[in-house]
Amino acid sequence: MNTLATVLVPALPLASGWALHVWWLRRCLNTARRDPLTGLHTRDGFTRRATTLLRKNPRAVVVLADVDKFKHINDTYGHAAGDALLRTTAARLAHHVGSSGIVGRLGGDEFAAVLLDERGSVSDELAVLHRVLARPVDGQNPDVRTTVSLGWVRAADFPGADLSDLLRRADEAMYAAKQARTGTRRAGLGRLFATVTGRRAGRTGARADTSAVVEVTA
Repeated sequence: MNTLATVLVPALPLASGWALHVWWLRRCLNTARRDPLTGLHTRDGFTRRATTLLRKNPRAVVVLADVDKFKHINDTYGHAAGDALLRTTAARLAHHVGSSGIVGRLGGDEFAAVLLDERGSVSDELAVLHRVLARPVDGQNPDVRTTVSLGWVRAADFPGADLSDLLRRADEAMYAAKQARTGTRRAGLGRLFATVTGRRAGRTGARADTSAVVEVTA
């Protein structure tokens, strides 16, 4: 017993130091995966969680959200107003998706989410979410008003499609909703009105990879 203690006691500081180092590295990694403005996960964290949800749950729905006329808000009311709008949009999205799903900021004024359609009523729920996202930001200039266009797709409609492909389809549906000013649009049922060519003509460039971004907190 004394011999074992003689071996273990000197090793304790080394083991403690290594455990502290591992904890510090994990904390740094988690911080790096968080968007500093909204608190949502960035690309890596979102992709991991979203991919797992899509693989394990046939009820998964991929949603892409884009704040309408965001540049106008920044230019007219300043970046502080724009930042407040992004933080509020992120919080409302996260609350709606809940802890069973994931939502994240792709960059700029665009967000992505994967949620579970527990009751088969996702279309109605997203219509409600669209109205919630259009509410003014609490404590901010009431003139700062906008909407958020939503495009969504059921993973079950495209068996074998990966996250990147589903995000692309949701992105096209979102752009179609924005062009038509319908608020939300579903991808996968018939031909979309917005083609990739049309999207590029109406927006500055098309994202080749939109598989990005952020774990939800209720």
